[in-house]
Amino acid sequence: MGHRLSKIYTRTGDKGTTGLGDGARVDKDARRIEAYGTVDELNSHIGMVLALDLPSSVRECLQEIQHILFDLGGELCIPEHRVVEQEYIDWLEKWLDYLNADLPMLEEFILPGGNAPAAACHIARTVCRRAERRLVGLAKSEPVNPLALACVNRLSDLLFVIARVLARENNGDEVLWSKRRLFVPPH
Repeated sequence: MGHRLSKIYTRTGDKGTTGLGDGARVDKDARRIEAYGTVDELNSHIGMVLALDLPSSVRECLQEIQHILFDLGGELCIPEHRVVEQEYIDWLEKWLDYLNADLPMLEEFILPGGNAPAAACHIARTVCRRAERRLVGLAKSEPVNPLALACVNRLSDLLFVIARVLARENNGDEVLWSKRRLFVPPH
């Protein structure tokens, strides 16, 4: 397992640069850092969802997703390194099909919310979409594994479906969007 960190601070980043996995130093706001930093942020949001009361199947799925995201972050940390493979996308699609099978068809847009686990999952979904945008931005200037892009795209779909599942827990329901007039408070 490589070496372990015995000292947390190194002072090497005090001037706004950080080290990549290949030893290169780049600015902390470089596209690559933004991409894997957002993947790390997404992983933290999924950790927050996991801190809530969840069905065991959803919990197991999200725990595995955390490992996938850690692999993706490692891939992005080392330019031209590949870890994400087709099996990741196939696995996400199997979970999508499994969890979506019992959900009613969508007829309206869904507002983020419903209950705490569903709302937290919607936050993770929106951060996942941002991670995807960061990967697309990175791909404009550096090679990016196309399977990594597909993986993040599929993951955002899965997080949407998981949020729908979680909204229905404990006799809950989804919050559907409807065109409304603005409510005027009483005088």
